[in-house]
Amino acid sequence: MPATMKGPAIFLAQFAGDTPPFNSFDGICRWAAGLGYKGVQIPTFDPRMIDLDKAAASQTYCDEIVGVAASHGLAITELSTHLQGQLVAVHPAYDEAFDAFAPPALKGKPEKRQVWAVDQLMKAAQASRRLGLTGSVSFTGALAWPYLYPWPQRPPGLIETAFDELARRWRPILDAYDEAGVDLCYEIHPGEDVFDGATFEMFLERTGNHPRCAINYDPSHFVLQQLDYLAFIDIYAERIRAFHVKDAEFNPTGRQGVYSGFQSWIDRAGRFRSLGDGQVDFKAIFSRLATIGYDRWAVIEWECCLKNAEDGAREGAAFIRDHIIRVTEKAFDDFAGGAADDMQARRMLGLA
Repeated sequence: MPATMKGPAIFLAQFAGDTPPFNSFDGICRWAAGLGYKGVQIPTFDPRMIDLDKAAASQTYCDEIVGVAASHGLAITELSTHLQGQLVAVHPAYDEAFDAFAPPALKGKPEKRQVWAVDQLMKAAQASRRLGLTGSVSFTGALAWPYLYPWPQRPPGLIETAFDELARRWRPILDAYDEAGVDLCYEIHPGEDVFDGATFEMFLERTGNHPRCAINYDPSHFVLQQLDYLAFIDIYAERIRAFHVKDAEFNPTGRQGVYSGFQSWIDRAGRFRSLGDGQVDFKAIFSRLATIGYDRWAVIEWECCLKNAEDGAREGAAFIRDHIIRVTEKAFDDFAGGAADDMQARRMLGLA
């Protein structure tokens, strides 16, 4: 039977805070449901939303979390391990900056930080299984990113070595997700070594085309790279198993283009916008995803350099709801058809 995408859902990371209703899972679920959302994507790096250690070890705790969401008419869509995934692979140039993603006790200890990050990913696999989820979203991390632009010339083998190591680190994690029955959906994102289709293919090949190596599709990052985000859906249809609905715009000038001149977000040629305020053709995206049979969640990841977050969340629920295509169960011209008749077919072809 044809399947319809689920939604609207919301990624809670950008909204969790220290004041009610955003400082507890129950409170933020009540808020999201009041806006019309049907699902929530939970950041595992925010203890106000979920205790990952408990979730990995306790079915009772996971049942309680599911129950809290359900009491507000919500489902849990996926767990996010974006920050922990980033720490699976960090080039030394970024060590100090990314220390903020790990517990303070690990500051200045990159090897122990990586061990912690891998453990977090493993726990998220078990927590996802206990929560009854089929997918999780994350980042790959990066070893080669400082060498993105080929000047000075990259020595032969540099990028291949980086991707070999990246895949080596992720294969045991992917195996754990496979055992848990959960897809690991990487957000294709600048700042990660996997930032476009070509790099995803390099990574996928080195994981042995791992069945759990999947994509969290987010068109906003492709607008900023000037990549064809509709063709991307056609090429990677089988691997797209999560969807971040996020808008962006790219307005090059005589002063800056894709690299945006080290400017702040508000002054960049490429910048993230609230849903409907940017340049992403979401009508075409939702149509393409319906065509390939995508039946998982449409999750807003709200980021905008201009609009208030709560306004963006309120508008986003209706935006996603209005774009989801309820897939038809019959062809529009079925009324004019007839039953299969082999002899009729042969007569019409002059073969009888």
